[in-house]
Amino acid sequence: MATCDVCGNDYDKALRITQGSRTMIFDSFECAIHAMAPRCAHCDCRIVGHGMEAKGKTYCCAHCARHEGVKGVADRAA
Repeated sequence: MATCDVCGNDYDKALRITQGSRTMIFDSFECAIHAMAPRCAHCDCRIVGHGMEAKGKTYCCAHCARHEGVKGVADRAA
């Protein structure tokens, strides 16, 4: 069994996730997201998808990127 690095649950089906040089153990994707998912530079929500990067920052959607002055972004193809 392995202990979740976020909630401390000792779980027999734990996940070991490596991101760069950091490896953590989780009992669920929820805990993994809480600990490892990037945050939107505008609204601070966790980005649980591709998001978008512009000017060295990561955003959850085009709406947030536009609010930060990013031009030419859209959430859907035309």
